[in-house]
Amino acid sequence: MRDQIEISKGIDWLMVWLYVILVSIGILCIYSVEYRQDESFFNTVFSLNKNYSRQLLFAVICGIVATFILLTDSKLFTAMANISYVFGIILILATFVIGRDINGSKSWIPLGFFNLQPIELCKIFTALALAKFLSRPETNFEKSSSQIIAGAIVLTPAALSILQNETGLALVYFAFLIPMYREGLPGIYLIIGFSLAILVVATILVEKNTLAIILTAIAIIMILSFKKTIKRNKSVLFLIIFLWGVSVGIQRFAVPYVFTKVLHPYQVERIMNTFGADYQPDQNAQKLTAEDQKEIEKLNEKKKATENYNVKQSKIAIGSGGFWGKGFLKGTQTQGDFVPEQHTDFIFTSVGENFGFWGSAVVVLLYVLFMLRIVNVAERQRSKFSRVYAYSIAAILFFHVSVNICMTVGLAPVIGITLPLMSYGGSSLLTFTILIFILIRLDADRQMILR
Repeated sequence: MRDQIEISKGIDWLMVWLYVILVSIGILCIYSVEYRQDESFFNTVFSLNKNYSRQLLFAVICGIVATFILLTDSKLFTAMANISYVFGIILILATFVIGRDINGSKSWIPLGFFNLQPIELCKIFTALALAKFLSRPETNFEKSSSQIIAGAIVLTPAALSILQNETGLALVYFAFLIPMYREGLPGIYLIIGFSLAILVVATILVEKNTLAIILTAIAIIMILSFKKTIKRNKSVLFLIIFLWGVSVGIQRFAVPYVFTKVLHPYQVERIMNTFGADYQPDQNAQKLTAEDQKEIEKLNEKKKATENYNVKQSKIAIGSGGFWGKGFLKGTQTQGDFVPEQHTDFIFTSVGENFGFWGSAVVVLLYVLFMLRIVNVAERQRSKFSRVYAYSIAAILFFHVSVNICMTVGLAPVIGITLPLMSYGGSSLLTFTILIFILIRLDADRQMILR
């Protein structure tokens, strides 16, 4: 009895129950996707030949891992933060040698019945390493040197992920800007980052001369708006002109150079497909190999056959649920296998069709409550290590949930982002389980100062 009390002491049970509820909803949704009237539930569960049966097994394994984490001394996470980060990077590098190619991405290590995706697991190690670095007494985050080191910690696995053709997972690492901003990263970095991202996307989607005219018009509007300030300080005028010149230079020279000289044509094709734009390779700018040409033709054929199909079917499935839904196991779109990857990236469509608007709203509210709880937990920590780590978890969850749901309703490009705790996959479920329960363990010892 005493051991049980010690284990449960300080545990935030609200987070634990939210975790259990979301995992349970996920298993039910995966079951609804694969349910067939002529199959026995118990036979398929124990045979492990269905995704929902394997997900149930993954959930049991994650429960054991979660219990082990809750029994662990919190000091272990700070002591092993840097070592685990190096181990994670080595695992990612190992995939280039022994990795298994799945859906065009060589980012998986086969482990028998389970395929491990190190780039998923490395989110844990990155969160711990970033928290460790920012919580060091000698780290002054106002200095550019500290900001560069923190940026390198985050961007290294992201860069390796891009090399594995896992662009979606690479983008997740930019969520770490939120805890960095909370700890003093100047807001100008966020403004520059978002502005650059918008400029690159605009370069892809808007004709180059039209975009140049738009950028020039924005510069003129800024000059007129700050007319009085410019009279007092001429440097403001020079700054606006400089920013205009940099923007036009990026739009007309930098992006085209990267697309024609740095990236392979098939890589550019994938980027253009993400934003729904057409790519016509410049034969003069870059000599195409037979392999490149073959890859482009294959991608073009695939694009014509499947263009917007996933999203269209996803919208139909969610919309067909109406307000109250069709009822559990009664979804015609789901039962008809109309939505590709419905048990993984598009699991939210099962919620929309089976339970309708109210069910979808409940799931979204559960995620919002979870994230708000994590932020609340972050702000009550005495230890900077625990606070940074908590904000990292909240940021990762926010990115995954918002992008995945927007993706299923056509508000974001399909980039292969899973819905945390609900999408099928051992790597994803294990990663989020470890992330969340390390936080629960740290919060249980929130009176300690960890570095």
